[in-house]
Amino acid sequence: MQATLKKAVMFQGVGLHSGAPARLEIHPAPAGHGIVFRRTDLNPVVDIPARWDHVTPSRLCTLMDDGKGNTLSTVEHVMAALAGTGIHNALVKVDGPEVPILDGSAAPFVRGILRAGILLQQADLRAIRVLRPVEVREGEAFARLAPADHLEIDFQIDFADAAIGHQEKRLDMANGAFLRELADSRTFCRQADVDAMRKNGLALGGTYLNAVVVDGARVLSPGGLRHQDEAVRHKMLDAMGDLALAGAPLLARYTGHRAGHAMTNRLLRALFADPTAWRWETCSPALEDRLPGAGVAAYDLAATAWGGRLGGLPQRQAMP
Repeated sequence: MQATLKKAVMFQGVGLHSGAPARLEIHPAPAGHGIVFRRTDLNPVVDIPARWDHVTPSRLCTLMDDGKGNTLSTVEHVMAALAGTGIHNALVKVDGPEVPILDGSAAPFVRGILRAGILLQQADLRAIRVLRPVEVREGEAFARLAPADHLEIDFQIDFADAAIGHQEKRLDMANGAFLRELADSRTFCRQADVDAMRKNGLALGGTYLNAVVVDGARVLSPGGLRHQDEAVRHKMLDAMGDLALAGAPLLARYTGHRAGHAMTNRLLRALFADPTAWRWETCSPALEDRLPGAGVAAYDLAATAWGGRLGGLPQRQAMP
Protein backbone atom coordinates (compact mmCIF):
# COMPACT_ATOMS: atom_id res chain seq x y z
CA MET A 1 0.00 0.00 0.00
CA GLN A 2 0.97 3.64 -0.34
CA ALA A 3 2.17 5.44 2.80
CA THR A 4 2.36 8.93 4.27
CA LEU A 5 3.25 10.43 7.67
CA LYS A 6 0.88 10.28 10.64
CA LYS A 7 1.59 13.94 11.46
CA ALA A 8 3.73 16.83 10.25
CA VAL A 9 7.37 17.21 11.24
CA MET A 10 9.60 20.29 11.07
CA PHE A 11 13.35 20.78 10.51
CA GLN A 12 15.34 24.00 10.90
CA GLY A 13 18.88 24.83 9.82
CA VAL A 14 20.77 26.74 7.14
CA GLY A 15 21.18 26.40 3.40
CA LEU A 16 24.50 24.82 2.42
CA HIS A 17 25.32 27.37 -0.27
CA SER A 18 23.48 30.52 0.85
CA GLY A 19 24.13 30.17 4.58
CA ALA A 20 20.64 31.63 5.09
CA PRO A 21 18.22 30.22 7.71
CA ALA A 22 16.04 27.49 6.23
CA ARG A 23 12.92 25.79 7.58
CA LEU A 24 11.39 22.62 6.12
CA GLU A 25 8.14 20.89 7.09
CA ILE A 26 6.96 17.48 5.86
CA HIS A 27 3.16 17.16 5.97
CA PRO A 28 0.93 14.12 5.40
CA ALA A 29 -0.74 13.95 1.98
CA PRO A 30 -3.55 11.83 0.50
CA ALA A 31 -3.02 8.70 -1.57
CA GLY A 32 -1.95 9.46 -5.14
CA HIS A 33 -0.51 12.86 -4.17
CA GLY A 34 3.13 11.89 -4.56
CA ILE A 35 5.95 14.02 -3.12
CA VAL A 36 5.48 17.73 -3.83
CA PHE A 37 7.73 20.61 -2.69
CA ARG A 38 6.11 23.95 -1.85
CA ARG A 39 8.01 27.26 -1.68
CA THR A 40 6.04 29.01 1.07
CA ASP A 41 8.15 32.19 0.92
CA LEU A 42 6.78 33.09 -2.52
CA ASN A 43 3.51 34.92 -3.13
CA PRO A 44 1.61 33.09 -4.41
CA VAL A 45 3.20 29.89 -3.13
CA VAL A 46 4.81 27.66 -5.77
CA ASP A 47 4.47 23.87 -5.93
CA ILE A 48 7.17 21.76 -7.61
CA PRO A 49 6.49 18.02 -8.07
CA ALA A 50 9.43 15.86 -6.94
CA ARG A 51 9.95 14.38 -10.38
CA TRP A 52 12.84 13.88 -12.79
CA ASP A 53 11.38 16.24 -15.42
CA HIS A 54 11.46 19.14 -12.92
CA VAL A 55 15.23 18.86 -12.37
CA THR A 56 17.57 21.50 -13.76
CA PRO A 57 21.17 20.35 -14.39
CA SER A 58 23.44 21.28 -11.48
CA ARG A 59 26.85 19.88 -10.58
CA LEU A 60 26.79 20.49 -6.84
CA CYS A 61 23.26 19.45 -5.85
CA THR A 62 19.85 18.42 -7.16
CA LEU A 63 18.00 21.56 -8.26
CA MET A 64 14.25 21.52 -8.84
CA ASP A 65 12.47 24.00 -11.15
CA ASP A 66 8.76 24.72 -11.64
CA GLY A 67 9.34 25.71 -15.28
CA LYS A 68 8.77 29.41 -14.52
CA GLY A 69 12.11 30.25 -12.98
CA ASN A 70 11.27 29.30 -9.38
CA THR A 71 13.78 26.81 -8.00
CA LEU A 72 14.56 24.75 -4.91
CA SER A 73 18.00 23.28 -4.35
CA THR A 74 19.60 20.42 -2.41
CA VAL A 75 16.51 18.18 -2.26
CA GLU A 76 18.46 14.91 -2.53
CA HIS A 77 18.90 14.16 1.19
CA VAL A 78 15.24 14.63 2.13
CA MET A 79 14.20 12.66 -0.97
CA ALA A 80 16.52 9.82 0.08
CA ALA A 81 15.01 9.86 3.59
CA LEU A 82 11.45 9.72 2.22
CA ALA A 83 12.33 6.85 -0.14
CA GLY A 84 14.30 5.00 2.54
CA THR A 85 11.39 5.11 4.99
CA GLY A 86 8.83 4.16 2.35
CA ILE A 87 6.93 7.47 2.22
CA HIS A 88 5.10 7.89 -1.11
CA ASN A 89 2.85 10.87 -0.39
CA ALA A 90 3.92 14.09 1.34
CA LEU A 91 3.76 17.86 0.99
CA VAL A 92 7.20 19.28 1.77
CA LYS A 93 7.05 22.99 2.65
CA VAL A 94 10.24 25.05 2.46
CA ASP A 95 10.47 28.75 3.32
CA GLY A 96 13.27 29.60 0.90
CA PRO A 97 15.27 28.47 -2.14
CA GLU A 98 17.31 25.82 -0.30
CA VAL A 99 16.58 22.75 1.81
CA PRO A 100 18.43 22.96 5.16
CA ILE A 101 21.64 20.95 5.12
CA LEU A 102 21.34 19.90 8.82
CA ASP A 103 24.27 17.53 9.55
CA GLY A 104 25.02 16.85 5.86
CA SER A 105 23.34 13.44 5.83
CA ALA A 106 19.77 12.09 5.66
CA ALA A 107 19.82 10.99 9.31
CA PRO A 108 17.94 13.97 10.84
CA PHE A 109 15.20 13.66 8.21
CA VAL A 110 14.88 9.92 8.88
CA ARG A 111 14.72 10.54 12.62
CA GLY A 112 11.94 13.10 12.22
CA ILE A 113 9.90 10.92 9.84
CA LEU A 114 10.07 7.92 12.16
CA ARG A 115 9.12 10.01 15.18
CA ALA A 116 6.12 11.37 13.28
CA GLY A 117 5.11 7.81 12.38
CA ILE A 118 4.24 6.15 9.09
CA LEU A 119 0.62 5.65 8.04
CA LEU A 120 -0.34 3.03 5.46
CA GLN A 121 -3.05 4.18 3.07
CA GLN A 122 -5.82 2.17 1.43
CA ALA A 123 -4.44 2.53 -2.09
CA ASP A 124 -2.38 0.22 -4.27
CA LEU A 125 1.27 1.08 -4.73
CA ARG A 126 2.78 1.01 -8.22
CA ALA A 127 6.46 0.54 -8.98
CA ILE A 128 8.52 1.14 -12.11
CA ARG A 129 10.08 -2.05 -13.43
CA VAL A 130 13.14 -1.59 -15.65
CA LEU A 131 12.92 -4.05 -18.55
CA ARG A 132 16.29 -3.64 -20.24
CA PRO A 133 19.61 -1.86 -19.56
CA VAL A 134 19.81 1.92 -20.03
CA GLU A 135 23.11 3.75 -19.69
CA VAL A 136 24.58 7.25 -19.95
CA ARG A 137 28.29 8.12 -20.08
CA GLU A 138 30.57 11.13 -19.85
CA GLY A 139 34.28 10.37 -20.19
CA GLU A 140 35.17 7.71 -17.63
CA ALA A 141 31.97 8.33 -15.65
CA PHE A 142 28.80 6.35 -16.29
CA ALA A 143 25.45 5.47 -14.74
CA ARG A 144 23.34 2.46 -15.66
CA LEU A 145 19.96 0.95 -14.83
CA ALA A 146 19.42 -2.76 -15.43
CA PRO A 147 16.54 -5.16 -14.66
CA ALA A 148 16.23 -6.46 -11.08
CA ASP A 149 13.48 -7.62 -8.74
CA HIS A 150 14.19 -4.86 -6.22
CA LEU A 151 16.37 -1.76 -5.96
CA GLU A 152 20.11 -2.40 -5.80
CA ILE A 153 22.78 0.30 -5.79
CA ASP A 154 26.36 -0.37 -6.86
CA PHE A 155 28.77 2.59 -6.72
CA GLN A 156 32.47 3.25 -7.28
CA ILE A 157 34.42 6.46 -6.68
CA ASP A 158 38.05 7.45 -7.22
CA PHE A 159 39.63 10.53 -5.64
CA ALA A 160 43.27 11.58 -5.54
CA ASP A 161 43.03 12.48 -1.84
CA ALA A 162 44.28 9.55 0.23
CA ALA A 163 41.55 10.16 2.81
CA ILE A 164 39.06 8.98 0.15
CA GLY A 165 40.94 7.18 -2.65
CA HIS A 166 39.12 4.30 -4.39
CA GLN A 167 35.95 3.08 -2.72
CA GLU A 168 33.20 0.78 -3.93
CA LYS A 169 30.08 -0.68 -2.35
CA ARG A 170 27.01 -2.62 -3.45
CA LEU A 171 23.77 -2.93 -1.49
CA ASP A 172 20.34 -4.48 -1.81
CA MET A 173 18.19 -1.58 -0.61
CA ALA A 174 15.29 -3.73 0.68
CA ASN A 175 13.93 -3.78 4.21
CA GLY A 176 15.66 -0.93 6.02
CA ALA A 177 19.10 -1.25 4.41
CA PHE A 178 19.10 2.49 3.71
CA LEU A 179 18.71 3.26 7.42
CA ARG A 180 21.31 0.74 8.52
CA GLU A 181 23.96 1.39 5.90
CA LEU A 182 23.63 4.84 4.30
CA ALA A 183 21.41 7.33 6.10
CA ASP A 184 24.05 8.80 8.46
CA SER A 185 26.78 9.26 5.82
CA ARG A 186 27.59 12.93 5.25
CA THR A 187 28.38 14.95 2.17
CA PHE A 188 32.11 15.34 1.60
CA CYS A 189 34.50 17.68 -0.20
CA ARG A 190 38.12 18.72 -0.44
CA GLN A 191 39.38 21.77 1.45
CA ALA A 192 40.60 23.24 -1.85
CA ASP A 193 37.08 22.90 -3.29
CA VAL A 194 35.60 24.64 -0.23
CA ASP A 195 38.01 27.55 -0.70
CA ALA A 196 37.15 27.81 -4.41
CA MET A 197 33.39 27.65 -3.80
CA ARG A 198 33.50 30.35 -1.14
CA LYS A 199 35.41 32.66 -3.47
CA ASN A 200 32.45 32.23 -5.84
CA GLY A 201 29.82 32.88 -3.16
CA LEU A 202 28.95 29.21 -2.60
CA ALA A 203 29.12 26.85 0.40
CA LEU A 204 28.53 29.79 2.74
CA GLY A 205 26.57 27.51 5.09
CA GLY A 206 29.11 24.69 5.00
CA THR A 207 31.05 23.84 8.15
CA TYR A 208 33.19 21.01 9.45
CA LEU A 209 30.06 19.87 11.33
CA ASN A 210 27.79 19.40 8.29
CA ALA A 211 30.31 17.98 5.83
CA VAL A 212 33.33 15.70 5.81
CA VAL A 213 36.20 17.92 4.66
CA VAL A 214 39.45 16.27 3.61
CA ASP A 215 42.88 17.59 2.71
CA GLY A 216 45.12 14.91 1.23
CA ALA A 217 45.30 12.12 3.80
CA ARG A 218 43.73 14.20 6.58
CA VAL A 219 40.09 14.31 7.63
CA LEU A 220 39.57 17.83 8.97
CA SER A 221 36.06 17.38 10.38
CA PRO A 222 35.99 16.86 14.18
CA GLY A 223 35.41 13.24 15.16
CA GLY A 224 36.66 11.90 11.84
CA LEU A 225 34.56 9.51 9.76
CA ARG A 226 31.34 7.76 10.71
CA HIS A 227 32.30 4.91 8.36
CA GLN A 228 35.69 4.17 6.83
CA ASP A 229 33.99 4.28 3.42
CA GLU A 230 31.64 7.16 4.30
CA ALA A 231 32.31 8.91 0.98
CA VAL A 232 30.98 6.13 -1.26
CA ARG A 233 28.08 5.56 1.14
CA HIS A 234 27.11 9.20 0.76
CA LYS A 235 27.28 8.95 -3.03
CA MET A 236 24.87 6.01 -2.74
CA LEU A 237 22.63 8.11 -0.48
CA ASP A 238 22.61 10.85 -3.13
CA ALA A 239 21.78 8.29 -5.82
CA MET A 240 18.90 6.99 -3.68
CA GLY A 241 17.45 10.50 -3.45
CA ASP A 242 17.96 11.26 -7.14
CA LEU A 243 16.41 7.93 -8.20
CA ALA A 244 13.38 8.67 -5.99
CA LEU A 245 12.61 11.46 -8.48
CA ALA A 246 11.42 8.71 -10.83
CA GLY A 247 8.11 9.29 -9.04
CA ALA A 248 7.67 5.73 -7.78
CA PRO A 249 9.87 2.93 -6.39
CA LEU A 250 12.27 1.51 -8.97
CA LEU A 251 12.75 -2.20 -9.56
CA ALA A 252 16.26 -2.00 -10.98
CA ARG A 253 19.97 -2.32 -10.36
CA TYR A 254 21.66 1.10 -10.44
CA THR A 255 25.38 1.18 -11.16
CA GLY A 256 27.29 4.43 -10.80
CA HIS A 257 30.96 4.99 -11.58
CA ARG A 258 32.10 8.52 -10.75
CA ALA A 259 28.49 9.55 -11.34
CA GLY A 260 26.81 12.60 -9.83
CA HIS A 261 23.44 14.29 -9.59
CA ALA A 262 23.29 15.51 -13.18
CA MET A 263 24.26 12.12 -14.60
CA THR A 264 21.64 10.25 -12.56
CA ASN A 265 19.01 12.68 -13.82
CA ARG A 266 20.21 12.14 -17.40
CA LEU A 267 19.82 8.42 -16.78
CA LEU A 268 16.19 8.81 -15.67
CA ARG A 269 15.48 10.97 -18.72
CA ALA A 270 16.98 8.28 -20.96
CA LEU A 271 14.87 5.61 -19.25
CA PHE A 272 11.57 7.44 -19.64
CA ALA A 273 12.39 8.50 -23.20
CA ASP A 274 12.25 4.81 -24.17
CA PRO A 275 8.79 3.28 -23.49
CA THR A 276 10.20 -0.20 -24.22
CA ALA A 277 12.69 0.07 -21.33
CA TRP A 278 10.19 0.19 -18.46
CA ARG A 279 6.63 -0.51 -17.34
CA TRP A 280 4.31 0.20 -14.43
CA GLU A 281 3.71 -2.70 -12.05
CA THR A 282 1.17 -2.87 -9.23
CA CYS A 283 2.97 -4.15 -6.16
CA SER A 284 1.94 -7.48 -4.67
CA PRO A 285 2.50 -7.99 -0.92
CA ALA A 286 5.62 -10.04 -1.72
CA LEU A 287 7.00 -7.26 -3.92
CA GLU A 288 6.20 -4.59 -1.32
CA ASP A 289 8.27 -6.53 1.20
CA ARG A 290 11.36 -6.04 -1.01
CA LEU A 291 11.00 -2.26 -1.34
CA PRO A 292 13.12 0.27 0.59
CA GLY A 293 11.33 1.21 3.79
CA ALA A 294 9.23 -1.94 4.03
CA GLY A 295 8.89 -2.92 7.68
CA VAL A 296 11.32 -0.24 8.89
CA ALA A 297 11.76 -0.47 12.65
CA ALA A 298 13.93 0.92 15.43
CA TYR A 299 16.46 -1.91 15.22
CA ASP A 300 17.36 -0.77 11.68
CA LEU A 301 19.01 2.24 13.32
CA ALA A 302 21.11 0.32 15.82
CA ALA A 303 24.25 0.28 13.68
CA THR A 304 24.38 4.08 13.38
CA ALA A 305 25.84 6.58 15.80
CA TRP A 306 22.57 8.53 15.95
CA GLY A 307 20.17 5.57 16.02
CA GLY A 308 20.52 4.66 19.67
CA ARG A 309 19.00 7.96 20.77
CA LEU A 310 15.68 7.22 19.09
CA GLY A 311 14.43 4.65 21.56
CA GLY A 312 11.18 2.89 20.80
CA LEU A 313 9.79 4.13 17.51
CA PRO A 314 6.16 3.82 16.44
CA GLN A 315 5.51 1.08 13.91
CA ARG A 316 3.69 1.54 10.62
CA GLN A 317 -0.05 1.76 11.09
CA ALA A 318 -2.72 1.12 8.49
CA MET A 319 -5.35 3.77 7.89
CA PRO A 320 -8.70 2.69 9.44
